[in-house]
Amino acid sequence: MWLDTHCHLDADEFDGDRAEVVARARAGGVSMMVLPGVHVDHFAKAAAVAREFDLAYALGLHPLWLERATEDDLERLRVAARAALVDPRFVAIGEIGLDFFVAGFDRERQEWFYRAQLQIARELDLPVIVHVRRSADALLKHLRRIEVPGGIVHAFNGSEVQAQAMAARGMRLGFGGAMTYDGSRRIRQFAATLADDEWVLETDAPDIPPQWLRDGATVRRNEPAELPRIAETMCALRGRPANEIAASNWRNAQAALPRLARLMSPAS
Repeated sequence: MWLDTHCHLDADEFDGDRAEVVARARAGGVSMMVLPGVHVDHFAKAAAVAREFDLAYALGLHPLWLERATEDDLERLRVAARAALVDPRFVAIGEIGLDFFVAGFDRERQEWFYRAQLQIARELDLPVIVHVRRSADALLKHLRRIEVPGGIVHAFNGSEVQAQAMAARGMRLGFGGAMTYDGSRRIRQFAATLADDEWVLETDAPDIPPQWLRDGATVRRNEPAELPRIAETMCALRGRPANEIAASNWRNAQAALPRLARLMSPAS
């Protein structure tokens, strides 16, 4: 019934109990997850985890990993992505993007790698899964210059104008744990008012835990099994039942990631 469009199941945090994590998710109705890559050393692992558990994956260089990246890594991404085109589980270039929130990271370097990865997506006619924090205008600037066939903006938290500009470029906006925080008024407003075809659901597990996994200074690990409960917030905000929200999430994700549509249908 449910689809998690952004889950780092290949992360080292899941090495000790990955099968159990998947089992809990499926017991809760999460039948598909998309695993975005974050750096070249994890490309093979992300693909292997996706194949082992019948999931989907993407390949990309995350902006917060770029301090250790080289130009050769871009060529490794290009070669890996081209080779993965024969794999039906490979659905996008990502997680790529810009993060201007974390201090000490070179913005020009981030933008250079981001542009290069957009170009790879364009060359291969693939959508992108995009990371954005305090960087929406710069992200959009490069999307306008290097057109790609849509994709997903993960954990969007920008302005209404920026949201409309993203949607105009065929990008769906991802909503996850942050939507469950009472203080996330702008995110919750977007979740309530975006058009039916402009959003998708995600967990970003093991990161961005929903409100109920936070207890003061204690934060428990997020898992894809939390997606149905996260979706309850979307149901409440949009005033629609779970089956309708689940169906919209599937349609929007498949529109954003067409190879995912070929891989699996919500009735599967």
